[in-house]
Amino acid sequence: MKRGLFTSTFFWALIGLAIIAFLPWWVVGLPLLLQHQHPNLLSQDNYLLHVLSLVAIYTILAVGLNLLMGYAGQVSLGHAAFYGIGAYTTAILTASPFLAFHLSPLLALPAGVALSCAVAFLVGVPCLRLRGHYLGMATLGFGWIVYIVLRQWSDFTGGISGLTDIPGLALGGFRFDSDVKWFYLTGMTALLALVISANVVNSRVGRALRALHGSESAAATLGVNVAHYKVLVFVLAAAMAAVAGSLYAHKIHYVSPTSFGFIFSVELVVMVVVGGMASVWGAVVGATTITFLFEWLTDLGKDHPMLQDMHGVAYGLILILVMVFMPSGLTVGVRDLVLRWFKRRRPSAPKPQPKEVARV
Repeated sequence: MKRGLFTSTFFWALIGLAIIAFLPWWVVGLPLLLQHQHPNLLSQDNYLLHVLSLVAIYTILAVGLNLLMGYAGQVSLGHAAFYGIGAYTTAILTASPFLAFHLSPLLALPAGVALSCAVAFLVGVPCLRLRGHYLGMATLGFGWIVYIVLRQWSDFTGGISGLTDIPGLALGGFRFDSDVKWFYLTGMTALLALVISANVVNSRVGRALRALHGSESAAATLGVNVAHYKVLVFVLAAAMAAVAGSLYAHKIHYVSPTSFGFIFSVELVVMVVVGGMASVWGAVVGATTITFLFEWLTDLGKDHPMLQDMHGVAYGLILILVMVFMPSGLTVGVRDLVLRWFKRRRPSAPKPQPKEVARV
């Protein structure tokens, strides 16, 4: 089927590339130029770009989970476990005081991805035989196991205190040591994850995943290898989560188990639902909405201590409102509202007048 310009992956990838390229100039460079300063843009720090870097990291997580839940229809309530595996693997290999040697972050990052994929395969083969809420409970249990291991295996993970002094990323002599550099790195990585996911969705694999979502029995009848594709998308989502975890660890320079618990798994599910199930680019909308909401509630809690622990309540309310009024997510819901508004404003075509019947 021929696809239009506004639905093509290439078009939206160009839009994303333009935003990533020019946003730091707009946020940081332009104000300094207006003050008659000549900034070295790459060395600048900015809080908004820091938050947008987190948005990009969470976008990688959300788009991977969207492939699993939105397209393949497999419920996962422990996706933060793979995020934690990626973050802790790179943190242990580069900064753990209990190791006699440390690897380069460029070697530790793929090691974290490989370990996360291996764990996903070992967990996915037995667990993905389950369906519906049974699968959700199994992934929830897996998430709790990883969380407890991160807390209790203090010889390697640092226990509840976590690991500190994680080195930043560097390519040769170029170090990612500013918010602008991290925004470019995380933004390009997120854009790459979105393009890969969009191509997967539009391929034979994507058609197989949508068939699984509709009916596993019907898909198997049509010749789809159900077990193979379920494990494949589970491993792919885990790999994306591990990449996001490694980037997070090297950006924040600190990891602790609380960042990878059940609450964060719920946040990821909310991101997917808010952005739109089975919407690749909706992952950006969901990650942006939830991240800025979290920052706003955190700032609000500083002035109003009673509101400090209202994040869970806010996520629950958003989930209810979206499922009731926009069950397809903000991306599809807002698009449909705009299309209906334009349709109402478009003048309707005159109704054809009935022809007179000739008298006999």
